[in-house]
Amino acid sequence: MPNAESSAPASAASDLRRLAAALTDSAPMNWVITGDSITHGLVHTQGGRSYPEHLHELIRGELERVRDVVLNTAVSGNRIVDLLDDWDRRVASWNPDVVTLMIGTNDASDGGPRPVITSTEYAASLREFVTRVRALGAVPVLQTPPAVDVCNAPERARIGEFAEAVRQVAASEDVILVDQYARFAELGAGGVPWGLMNDPFHPNTVGHAALAVELANALGIRPAGPRARTFPLLEGLVANSRLNP
Repeated sequence: MPNAESSAPASAASDLRRLAAALTDSAPMNWVITGDSITHGLVHTQGGRSYPEHLHELIRGELERVRDVVLNTAVSGNRIVDLLDDWDRRVASWNPDVVTLMIGTNDASDGGPRPVITSTEYAASLREFVTRVRALGAVPVLQTPPAVDVCNAPERARIGEFAEAVRQVAASEDVILVDQYARFAELGAGGVPWGLMNDPFHPNTVGHAALAVELANALGIRPAGPRARTFPLLEGLVANSRLNP
């Protein structure tokens, strides 16, 4: 993806301009979408599409960017350190132009066999992620993990703290931020958006529709014209779900 501002430090604003220009160019792009089980998108969608699959449809279908590659390298159960340890396979080897990351739901857990980490340690790994993506010449995109049902997942009660760490890293590193945590909390009217969840911390197919809309809007992916059918469908799914009884 060409970067006309290569002499200037990269920023969220310059990345968005660069992405907007690339979306109007015929040169194909490689999109790497990565993270943990939420992005992996198995089981909890119950046969429906995950948010990376919706992004695939928007880019390669409705935008007709058929030579673009939209690749999902997320792995269920992962933390940020797992991604960094498997960097070449999960990110670098695909020569990405854009790399989006949603991870933290497992990092925030203080239950189970893995060591408990602090949000400060998590933030340091996120900064390493940004540095590595920038070194590849790609655009990094950080997403906060969505809000969870803390009452039924008490081991993940720190999720809000970890979402705030993503915001702080995005601000300090000046990268694109997609605040899925805030959006889910908004849709749940400050509580749990039940209609978006399959269990206490995995979104269902409607939750993935909400994730897709938020991500696509943030990246300026909003197809127009006769092929533009996905956005109204996804927005309708979210609007008609039983968000918070």
